Amino acid sequence: MFIQEGRRVIDDEGAEIHVLTFNGSLPGPLIVCHEGDYVELTLKNPVGNRLRHNIDFHASTGALGGGALTQVRPGEQVVLRWRATRPGTFIYHCAPGGSMTPYHVVSGMNGAVMVLPRAGLEDRDGSAIRYDKAYYIGEQDCYVPRDANGDFMTDGAAGFADTLKSMRTLIPSHVVFNGRVGALTGDDAMTARVGETVLFIHSQANRDSRPHLIGGHGDYVWEQGSFSDPPAHGLETWFIRGGSAGAAIYTFRQPGLYVYLTHNLIEAVELGALAHVRVEGEWDDDLMTQVMPPSPIAG
Repeated sequence: MFIQEGRRVIDDEGAEIHVLTFNGSLPGPLIVCHEGDYVELTLKNPVGNRLRHNIDFHASTGALGGGALTQVRPGEQVVLRWRATRPGTFIYHCAPGGSMTPYHVVSGMNGAVMVLPRAGLEDRDGSAIRYDKAYYIGEQDCYVPRDANGDFMTDGAAGFADTLKSMRTLIPSHVVFNGRVGALTGDDAMTARVGETVLFIHSQANRDSRPHLIGGHGDYVWEQGSFSDPPAHGLETWFIRGGSAGAAIYTFRQPGLYVYLTHNLIEAVELGALAHVRVEGEWDDDLMTQVMPPSPIAG
């Protein structure tokens, strides 16, 4: 992976953050492997970047998750190999130390690893769980500073001290999925068909989250990310702890435009933590039907 520093607009109002990224994406790419695999990573910090970086894999064992062995200054690269000994979903993030660790994380330097069991996913009875497709939702809290007039500071006007001051309020200006408000809506919505089973991997490197699929459920949910433990069944909303990743599986039974959001509705509707799943197929009246359309109340 290469480290890219820059600036990025994160909403339709022009709010802009100084992004620090793995491979140019926010969040970083999902890494998928199997239990027992060796993961070898070449981490490159190109000439022209300004900051020192590293990577801490929550899925790994030893030396600060690799953070102590992957420190790279601009113009340097390093190779790390670690073994995936625990099946589940895990965070990775940059952790250069001090205030720079939370600054790098909320600036985009985080992602997830999914370590699949060799035998595949199983329910609480030991039966195999299969899925047709998988989506990775990386939730990101952003802290865009405001100027004296209360407007977002853009065009590079905000510096590290401004962002740090905003971070210390613990009140994000935005909470987004996959890099910006609306990144998984409209033409970029997730898709499925009635009868398809979808695996959702959801990560939050810094704050707690409460994923919820409006009109659907978590048929199988690994809230804490551990595939060694049996999944919960039939959840309406599940809990992702800050600094972790979880997984949920749902088989769609009705068509329509579903909303996938964090059920802190203020963060979802006002700050941006909302996505869509467009599902095609035939409607089942047995599951839901309108008995009577809207009409004046009698009497």
